[in-house]
Parts: sequence; C-alpha cells; structure tokens
Amino acid sequence: MSVRKTNEPEGVEVCGKPFHCTACGNDRFHRRKALLNTSWATLFNLDWANRQADCAVCSRCGYIHWFLPLDK
Repeated sequence: MSVRKTNEPEGVEVCGKPFHCTACGNDRFHRRKALLNTSWATLFNLDWANRQADCAVCSRCGYIHWFLPLDK
C-alpha cells in the first residue's frame, strides 16, 4: 500500500487487490502514516527513530487498518 495523504477518501489496493474495510465493508479510506512507538526510543527522546506504518482509515466507520512496510 502506497500512501498519499489526501483530504478526500479514496480506494486502496493491498497486494494488487482492492481493499475493503474489515469492519463495515466500505472501500473508501483516508490514508495516513503513524509512528510505531517503542518504550526505549521514548525513554531517550528518540521517537523520531521509530518505524512508521501506513494506515487506511475507513471513511464510513473510522476503523484504522495498519500496514507495516515490507523490508525488501
């Protein structure tokens, strides 16, 4: 899933297939990035070093789907 932050909900593909919300079946999402905080990074004020996840927020029910980037 590639992330482009937009204001309008849009369709999302995962592994080349259209993705639907697992809670309500909707196919429109707001895309966001989120930090995956760890206690050690936070303890030493290094939150900026944490990994990021791609999020697809359902435009109907608000359920957040998290996707970890694949390390290739």
